[in-house]
Amino acid sequence: MMHQPRNLTNQRMEPQKSYRRFEKLTAGKAKRNRRTTAQQVANQFLAASGKQISRKTVAKRLRGGGLYARRPVVFVPLTRQHRTARLQWCREHLNWTEQDWACVLFSDESMFSLSSDCRRQLIWRESGTAYRPENIQEKDRYPTCSIMVWAGIMINGRTRLHVVANGTMTGRRYIDEIYFLMFVFSDCLDSEGIQRLVWPAHSPDLNPIENEWDALGRQVAGRNYPPTNKNTLIRALTEEWDKLLQQLLDNVVQSMVRRLECCITLHGGHIPY
Repeated sequence: MMHQPRNLTNQRMEPQKSYRRFEKLTAGKAKRNRRTTAQQVANQFLAASGKQISRKTVAKRLRGGGLYARRPVVFVPLTRQHRTARLQWCREHLNWTEQDWACVLFSDESMFSLSSDCRRQLIWRESGTAYRPENIQEKDRYPTCSIMVWAGIMINGRTRLHVVANGTMTGRRYIDEIYFLMFVFSDCLDSEGIQRLVWPAHSPDLNPIENEWDALGRQVAGRNYPPTNKNTLIRALTEEWDKLLQQLLDNVVQSMVRRLECCITLHGGHIPY
């Protein structure tokens, strides 16, 4: 009995077709849902093709296609009204110079926690695309069970770090303590004839002190003995705040002109600062 010759060309092409299908399916799923995990992509590929692949293979192929697992940039949500107000505020202060901003004390509150679950979530994105809308995670700023601090920075100076020391932060305590602190601070400014600068809502990215909160968090996390409870966290925050280099504070204050220009360019949207 004669055997038909095997079509080696078709045999060579079959793995290539399977490979291209694999590439298309995995990259497509990761781009449509950038928060999907490599294991989820592998499971979806198995359901679609009947072929099993490992999580590591998925991650390797996605990297080969230019997609990398990275932590998403987190911003507070912006409505159309927020964007309009931000844009208007930036236009109103666009003529301010670095010398004008050097006379401003930038104050704000922030929260710190021993847990870091929110930083464990990764997304798939291309290099250099961290601030694209599809790669940004919008999140309200203050979860429950956190320790709140308040401070201010300016050129050649900073305030002491005020820590809400007795327990974790709740909505009631935020009103009672942080709002009260800001009320007293505002009264002090009024009594000294110091003008207050109205700030647009949902705009921590316009405030240079936000960069120092990030720096403070890194300093605390990088200590030889990181905090393990509320008391050691408070001590670490206070000590590391005092250690922050003044030049770093000055540098972020001097970025105000660029921040406003960037926000105007983005029509009031999130800025990469």
